[in-house]
Amino acid sequence: MKTVPKYELLLLLVLIIPIGIYAQKLNQYSEKEDAGRIYHQLQEKLNFAKNRPENQNQIAIAYLNLGEYYHTFGLYTEAIAQYNFALKELGSNLENPLYITLNNNIGKVYLSLNNFNLAEQHFEETKQASERLGDDKELAISLGFLGASHEKQGEYKEALKDQRQSLELFQKLDDVQGVALTNENIGSIYEDLEQFDLAHSYFTKAYHYFEGSRTAQEINVLNNLGDVFRKKGEFYIGVEYTTRALELAKELADHRQLESAHKDLSKSFVLMENFKEAHANLVLAEEYNSKMLKTQNIDQLNVLQTIFETNKKEAEIKLLKEQSKVSRANQNVLWVALFAIAVILTILYFYLGRKGKAKIKLQEYKQRMLKAELEKKAIEEKNLQREVQLKTSSLSRYSLHLSQKNKILLDLSNSLTNIASRKNMNTSEKIKTLVKEIDHNLQEENEWDEFMSFFKEIHPEFIKKLSKLSENSLSPAELRLGMLLRLNLSSKEIASILRVTPDSVRVARYRLRKKLPIGQKEELVNFMIDL
Repeated sequence: MKTVPKYELLLLLVLIIPIGIYAQKLNQYSEKEDAGRIYHQLQEKLNFAKNRPENQNQIAIAYLNLGEYYHTFGLYTEAIAQYNFALKELGSNLENPLYITLNNNIGKVYLSLNNFNLAEQHFEETKQASERLGDDKELAISLGFLGASHEKQGEYKEALKDQRQSLELFQKLDDVQGVALTNENIGSIYEDLEQFDLAHSYFTKAYHYFEGSRTAQEINVLNNLGDVFRKKGEFYIGVEYTTRALELAKELADHRQLESAHKDLSKSFVLMENFKEAHANLVLAEEYNSKMLKTQNIDQLNVLQTIFETNKKEAEIKLLKEQSKVSRANQNVLWVALFAIAVILTILYFYLGRKGKAKIKLQEYKQRMLKAELEKKAIEEKNLQREVQLKTSSLSRYSLHLSQKNKILLDLSNSLTNIASRKNMNTSEKIKTLVKEIDHNLQEENEWDEFMSFFKEIHPEFIKKLSKLSENSLSPAELRLGMLLRLNLSSKEIASILRVTPDSVRVARYRLRKKLPIGQKEELVNFMIDL
């Protein structure tokens, strides 16, 4: 296992605009006055940016700097609030490079809190934004953070995939420090997987860059190399590397690394059965851990106290200014003002009272008018419904009348034809002429024209809707069949009206059905009625 989470090292890759200078110095400024001075500087920059609201980027940067200030001291809730203020200033402009930095910073806070789902959500958004902008460096950083999140959850396959993609991008950019840190992260994953030879290889690559830098990164790599040798059973070599890390940590007065080195030495001496040294190092590790926590708590307390005192002073200054303004006002003028306010309030009270009563009356009048209008509409609707029912009834009666008439004429025509076929009768020629006239009348379309006019008056949109739904154009005969079906007439009644056999009607219905988008189980008559 790693002594210090590797994802924290990725923080060094993010370019924070002015806050980068502050973040490097904050470890040296544990005094209350220093923390207060930095906070005042950041707050002044924010106020200055707010006075020039046209430059939203500067306001966002000022919030970002404050967020980094809180984050450095472990005040995560306050940090998230400042980052969200910054995002609000940027709005929906996802193409702004500052959006990437803010999203990464929010993800780092959630990663510090082990809230992996939210952390990965922000890192994924940053990754997508970096791809859209073609920013390979930010993409490499985002992939590194995603890899760190997967590693902390034990998802080593995904972690290796992300870190290798990050390494390729840093190598492409010739970013030596990025390459070194990513190699160390990959080594850390292999250490967790107990593939110690591969872990040693990657840690060695990272150490080639950090060697002699006298930085926390060099201490961390030395500690990791010591861990690998200890886990491989090469205890003396492991102790040598950890001791080098310990000496360097003493030079830098880094309590975190001192605590980590002593803890690793304690583990090594236990395995070497040197329990006296193991206990001594464990005690020292606890002491440094206690000092580190105490320092961290004091720093947080100083920051919170500074913020509280600053806000308190600002409130007191505002209060004194207001009191000064009031004290300069003449008492007589104040009484006059109060009297004027009283008069105005009295007049306003009566005015609003009258206006309220007038408004109530107007509302009552409008309600009565609306009620009358609704009643009128209801009556009109009932009349229209009654008229439609009457017309529908008339149309049905008309259809039946037409059917009966055609049937009578057809029967008469057949009868006369039979009479005419008798040769011994003298009236043969006259009856034939009569038959021709009757047949001629049967073929006339005047009654159909009247029927069409009547049907369109009741169902004005039916023919248009039916034509649109048809896959192929409908013939006049098919349109007539559709109208008769809309009236819910039987096949026998339709056959009588159209002067065809019921079998012909069934064939015509089948052909019409094929041209329409009707389900297999749906009735053709119901389809027509629903149009």
